[in-house]
Parts: sequence; C-alpha cells; structure tokens
Amino acid sequence: MGFITKAFKLTTYGGTATLGAFFWATRKDVFVPMSPTDPIFQSSHYQKQNPENNPSVHDLCIRRVPLSDINPALLEKKGKLAEAFCAGVWSGWGYAFQRAYLARKYQGPETASQLWSRDELRSSPYDVGTLITDHFEVVEKTSDRIVVRCGDSPRNQGVRPSDGLFEMSAVVKPEEGVAEFGLKSCLFQGLGKAEAAPMPAHIIWLHKQYAKLWSETAIQNVLR
Repeated sequence: MGFITKAFKLTTYGGTATLGAFFWATRKDVFVPMSPTDPIFQSSHYQKQNPENNPSVHDLCIRRVPLSDINPALLEKKGKLAEAFCAGVWSGWGYAFQRAYLARKYQGPETASQLWSRDELRSSPYDVGTLITDHFEVVEKTSDRIVVRCGDSPRNQGVRPSDGLFEMSAVVKPEEGVAEFGLKSCLFQGLGKAEAAPMPAHIIWLHKQYAKLWSETAIQNVLR
C-alpha cells in the first residue's frame, strides 16, 4: 500500500491550504457502514479468494449527485452510467500516480493486451475479463455495478497473500432526483491464516482518503 502513502503526500506538499482544499473538495464523499450480509461477502469470488475467511478491511464510500447535473446521454441506456463512472476511476487524475507507477514496473510485451493509456481506460466498457494496468481484473458486471479483483497481478490467478475486491456502482434514484455512486472495498489476506486485519489503522485512514479522491475525480466523467 506504499503508493497510497506517496499519493496522499503529493496532495499535501503545498501545506495546510492544500490539505484543507482536499477535504473541502471531497466533503460530499461519505462513508457508510457495510452490513455483514453485504453481497460482496457472499460472492463466489470472495469465498474462493479468501478460503480461510480471514479478517478484511472493508468500506463503502457514497457520493450522491443531482440527476440534473448528470450527462443525459448516460441515462438513456441502463448500464452506461456505471461504465462511465468506472472509466472515470481509471482514466481520472486520481489514479494517474498509481497508473504511472504500475506502468513503469509492469507495462511490456507480456501485458500489452491490458488497458494502460488514458484513452483506453476512458473508452473501455469494462466487460468481465478486462485487465487494468496489471493490477485489476473485472470479475463481475451488472447494469449498475462493476467489480474488479485487486491486490496483485491478474497473471497470478491463485490464492494470493494480498487480495481484494473493489466495486464501482451507479444507481439512479428518480424518486429522490439523484444518482448514487459507490466505491466499495474489501481487502484481505488470502493465503494462509490471519488473525488481524491486513493493514494498520493509519493505512486504513489513508486508504479512505484515496477512495474519496478516486470518487471525486471519477464523478467528473459523468457530469454534463
């Protein structure tokens, strides 16, 4: 999780003013509790990748946007809003640092079929099987959510020391006049038995700030 620490430091080099601007810009990104019966814990992917049922770090960040602010073309066909939000996560500047870091380490002939460029990441429909910067693989897709496996290279398909599932969702709520966007993380140790969560409290806090950054920058891809 070192890139999270580095990425967050980059946002604070300008001092207190920059840090304050970050929290102001992400003030509408709110974390809500996840139920123990959340579908992500019942999924075949979670059960297969976490055979020992090890403790997880899990959270759900919600961002609500008025429908009047959404690009109307994304509301014409079911599923387009979730695809655009997902594309905004990976092509947005919130992921730029990690994208560049992974490209320096892993982009090459063996990973040429994966998504690397900003244009590819912005235009992909993110169908099941899509590979993203040698670190994420789309494992599930519905009309309102896209789930990727994370934690290691998708070239490693076995049970991993570090593993997880990351869900991007977009649900239109016409009765409330909003679209609700969600980023859901579930991170765990897959290989071997673990008694504790896979990261300490201060890294969990940084992870949440990173999620808020991803959410806010991804939203820009769905607005008018």
